[in-house]
Amino acid sequence: MRVGLVCPYEWNVPGGVQQHIMDLAEALIDLGHHVSVISAADDDVPLPPYVVPAGRAVPVPYNGSVARLSFGFRSASRVRRWVRDGDFDVLHVHEPAAPSLSLLACWVATGPIVATFHTANPRSRVMHAAEPMLQSALEKISARIAVSEAARRTLVEHLGGDAVLIPNGVAIRRFAKADPLPGWPADGGAIGFLGRLDEPRKGLGVLLRAFELMAPSRPGLRLLIAGPGDADEARSRVGPELRDRVVLLGRVSEDDKVRALHSVDVFCAPNTGGESFGIVLAEAMAAGAPIVASDIDAFRRVLRGGLAGELFPPGDPAGLARAAGRLLDDRDRAASLSDAAFEAVRDYDWPVVARDVVRVYETVVSGGGHVRVAAVAARGGR
Repeated sequence: MRVGLVCPYEWNVPGGVQQHIMDLAEALIDLGHHVSVISAADDDVPLPPYVVPAGRAVPVPYNGSVARLSFGFRSASRVRRWVRDGDFDVLHVHEPAAPSLSLLACWVATGPIVATFHTANPRSRVMHAAEPMLQSALEKISARIAVSEAARRTLVEHLGGDAVLIPNGVAIRRFAKADPLPGWPADGGAIGFLGRLDEPRKGLGVLLRAFELMAPSRPGLRLLIAGPGDADEARSRVGPELRDRVVLLGRVSEDDKVRALHSVDVFCAPNTGGESFGIVLAEAMAAGAPIVASDIDAFRRVLRGGLAGELFPPGDPAGLARAAGRLLDDRDRAASLSDAAFEAVRDYDWPVVARDVVRVYETVVSGGGHVRVAAVAARGGR
């Protein structure tokens, strides 16, 4: 099958949607399908051979973060050419409600179109106001996928209709084994965090406060933090006497991310909300790290209601400190949760998830016809 995937965000900026599309593309290729991805990206940046750049992205506030999106005449022209030349059996767009390439692809294409919705956020006045504009594109979609119940609920509330639930995937074989980083973990214990440092909903502030509560009685305890953002500002949020015990790696490669997950005694996901699934959580599960996570809906579902990880009230540093302390002190409990997490994450292994996605493709393709440039769009820019 010839599959065209549309990534609305800049390819080389780390993010859950970009990672999802990359892993899906490679899983589909492993299954024998021909895959092409179009993504916001500059022409001169290195990209995988299956990725086509659609031009420079610009930062736009979106879903409690700042997303780098691509929109405009140049991007539309590139999307139109990519659709025309791809001769795809199915077009698979991601986050089509975002003002970026997926929305453009829906506008310029006709034929079998599948859309995946990742976002989980409260009902938005802006989204409500934009619904008439979005409907002209979204009405072309043949099938909808939501990566979580929270994302499905957001879709229903914002745009109507429904979606089949197919979760995010994780490449278990990539995370299952790795050497820890030099000097990690230490005898005094290590807690890990992965995420953007300056995005409040990722919860780093909650973790730093919890560390201040734990540190006096645990003189060897350290934090290992990886992710983009201002390291000095993050370190300044703990007392001077603790700053040498907070190690910030900055943005890390995929290989070093895996090594970091194998370098800690407890992995912490202190997110305060806005997560539809939590791919970093699934990656930690695949790495076998004992987990402490906020008791938000998405995380509770992935961790099987607390059977595969400790849950604490969102935004509660004391609750986090107690939960992390239990795992640091009870290694048998930590090992049991680690085993349960690794078993639970098998449901999200990419070969399993990709086959579910292919079944959706087969359903929409059975109606016949390939993806084509829509007649009105074709008159505008060839």
